Amino acid sequence: MVSPQPAAPVAHWFGPERARRTVFLLLLVVGFGVGLAYGSWTRVCAGGACPSIAVLDDYRPQQTSKVYAVDGRLITELGLERRSLIRLDEMPPALKQAFLAVEDKRFYQHHGIDFSRILGALKANIFSLSWGQGFSTITMQLARNVFPDRITREKKLGRKLKEVRVALELERTYSKDRILELYLNQIPLGNGAFGVETASLRYFGKSSRDLNVAESALLAALPKAPGRYNPRRYPARAVRRRNVVLDLMREQGYLSAEQAAEAKAFPLTLSVRADYGDVAPYFVEWIRQTLDARFGRDLYERGLRVYTTLDLDIQQAAERALENQLEVIENGTYGRFPHRTFAQYLGSANGSPEGRVSTPYLQGAMVAMDVETGAIRALVGGRDFDDSKFNRATQALRQPGSTFKPFVYSAAIRAGHSPTEMLEDAPISLPQPDGTVWEPVNFEESIFHGMTTLRTALALSINLVTIRLGLELGAEAVVEEAHRYGITTPVPAVPAMFIGSADVIPLEMVSAYTAFANLGVRSAPIAILRVEDPQGKVLWQPQPRRERVMAPDQAFVMNDLLRDVVRVGTASGAVKRTGFTLPAGGKTGTTNDYTDVWFIGFTRELVAGFWMGFDQPQTIKQGAQGGIFVVPAWGAFMREVYERRPSPGEWTQPAGVVSREIDAASGKLATPYCPTSSRRWEVFSPGREPLEYCPLHPGPAGPAPPKTLPRPLPDR
Repeated sequence: MVSPQPAAPVAHWFGPERARRTVFLLLLVVGFGVGLAYGSWTRVCAGGACPSIAVLDDYRPQQTSKVYAVDGRLITELGLERRSLIRLDEMPPALKQAFLAVEDKRFYQHHGIDFSRILGALKANIFSLSWGQGFSTITMQLARNVFPDRITREKKLGRKLKEVRVALELERTYSKDRILELYLNQIPLGNGAFGVETASLRYFGKSSRDLNVAESALLAALPKAPGRYNPRRYPARAVRRRNVVLDLMREQGYLSAEQAAEAKAFPLTLSVRADYGDVAPYFVEWIRQTLDARFGRDLYERGLRVYTTLDLDIQQAAERALENQLEVIENGTYGRFPHRTFAQYLGSANGSPEGRVSTPYLQGAMVAMDVETGAIRALVGGRDFDDSKFNRATQALRQPGSTFKPFVYSAAIRAGHSPTEMLEDAPISLPQPDGTVWEPVNFEESIFHGMTTLRTALALSINLVTIRLGLELGAEAVVEEAHRYGITTPVPAVPAMFIGSADVIPLEMVSAYTAFANLGVRSAPIAILRVEDPQGKVLWQPQPRRERVMAPDQAFVMNDLLRDVVRVGTASGAVKRTGFTLPAGGKTGTTNDYTDVWFIGFTRELVAGFWMGFDQPQTIKQGAQGGIFVVPAWGAFMREVYERRPSPGEWTQPAGVVSREIDAASGKLATPYCPTSSRRWEVFSPGREPLEYCPLHPGPAGPAPPKTLPRPLPDR
C-alpha cells in the first residue's frame, strides 16, 4: 500500500523566493496601472481637448426664436439656452438644500470628486453587473452641462477624465457658493428651461425666490430625468419623485419629520401655462432641423418668429388618444400583454443612452393633416422624446400591411374595374423565382368567401382577392400607383407588395390618403407657414403643394369603397364603440406575425394615421390587428377633435358619377325579386355600371327585369 504524499508545506507557498516574486508582480501590475492612469490623465486634455472654464463668467443669453401654433399660441423657443439668472443669496434655503440632498450631499466637504461616492457606485455596479449607478458631483455635472459638445454623455473613460479635470479646475478657480450658483443657473430642468429661475417661472409662474419647500423639492426632482418627471405631463410621477427628495432632506437634517410630512401633503399646483414647450416635441425637432438647415445660427441667436401649421388642441388630443390606447393594450384589455410595459420600463430605467433610436417597449406614432392644404395639425413621433428622439412618424420604415391595399384598388378603378366586379376568394399558390412556392392566406386563414365583389374584399380586407386583383393589373401598375400617391420609398414589384410588404414612412402614407379624402387631389405635407425676422419681415414662406392624382369620378368611387371600411368593414365595430359617428373612411392594417398595426382614416377635412409596434419588429401579441388595437385611438381622437368643431358633412357626388341599385350577392343590377337585405346603391365611373340583371333571384315565374333602369341616387 502506497502511502499518500504529504501536502506541500504551507511555508512552500509563502517562502522568501515566492514572496519576492509575488511582491514584484504586484508592484509591476500596480506600476503599470498607475502609469496607464497617469498617461491617460496627462493626455486627456492634450491639444486643447478640454474646454476653458472662462466662458462661465459670461451669462448673456442669445435672443431665442419663438415657434407659434396656427392660432398664434407660443409652442416653444429655439435657442442655445434659455435662462433667467438669479444670485445664490436670493434663492430660498430650501431650494439649495433640496438640490444638495438629492444631487451631492457632501458638496461642501469634497474638492470636486467624492471618493466615498465613487466607491459606493462601484460597489453597486459590481453587484448589479451594470453601470447604472453614477457618481458625478455637482461640480462634475456643471462641467458636463456647460460643455455638452466637448464633454458628452458617452460612457467612456476619456470622457469621464475630461469631466474630472474640468471639475478640479472649477474647484481651484471658484468658491463652493459660486459653483453652486453656476450649477443652479445652468442645470436643464425640462420644458426647455435652464436653471431654477426659468423653471420656476415656467412651472409655477413665480420667481424661485418665492418657492416653498414642496415646490423647491419638485425642481430638485427633475435633473434625474426631466422628461419622465415633467409635472405637466406626469403629475403623479413628479409628486412621487418630489417626495423622495423630501425624504432625503429629512434624513440629512434639513427638515424635521413634521416639516417633511407637511411638504408631502402640499398639492401640486402649476401655473397656467405660458407656452406649450412639453407638447409636440417631435414636431418641434422636425421643423427645427428644417430651419437649422436654412438659417443656421440665426435660428438660435437672431430672435426669428416661426409660424407653424400645428393645432395645439388637436396635438394634445392626439397625444392623449395614442398614449391611452397603448396603455390599454399593455394593461391586458385584449389579453395578457407578453412584454415589459412602458410603465415598468420607466420604473426600472436609470437613464437612457444619448441619442437612443431603438427602445424596448411598445411604441406608437401618428400624423394628422388638413385634407385641403396638407397642413400638419398634429404629429407624434414616439412615447417619450427624452428617451428616444427618433421620429417614427417621419423617419421610420415600416410595413403598412393592408393600409397599402387602397393603391391596388385605385389602380383597378383607374384601369376600368368596378366595385361590383367579382373575384374568387380561394387558396392560391404562386411559384417564386428562387424555386419556392408562396401560399398566402387571409387573416382568418381557414375562412374563404368564394366569389366576392371588390367592394366587399376591400371592406373586409381579404388578402387573396387583393392578390388576384394585383396579379391581373400587374405589379408594375400597382407600384406606379403607389408612387403617384407620393410614396417615395422603394416598392418591389412582387406579389407580396399587394398586401403591404414594402416599407413605407408613416407621414407619406397619411399624405397619400389625403387624395382619397379630397376626391383625387393629394396634398403634400406642410408644417411651416412663414418665418419672420424680429421686425416682422417675411424671410421664408413655403407654399402648399397640391396634385391631382385621380379623376374626380374615379376618386369618388375609391372614397366610397374606403367609407365602407368604417361603415361595415374591419373598422366599423371599434369606431362605433368610440362614439364617433360622423361620415368617414379609412383602412386598417396588420402585418405578418402581428408586428405592425395601423389605421389611417379621414373625414372631408382631416386625415389621421396611427401606427403601433416595436422599434425592433416583433410580435405585439398573437391576434393583434389594426381594427382592434389602433382604431379605438383614432376614434377617440376624432371624437375629441369634432367636439370643438362643426361636422364636415358628407362628400358631394361629382358630376358624371353613375348610381345604380345592385344586388350585393351577384354584383348585377337588382330586380324586384332581390331581397331587401341584398340590395344597395352602388356608384360607378361613367360607362362602368353593370348592364345585366341579377340572375340569383329570378322570382317565382322566371326572370322579370324591370322595364326601366333604377333611378339615380341623389347626391351623397
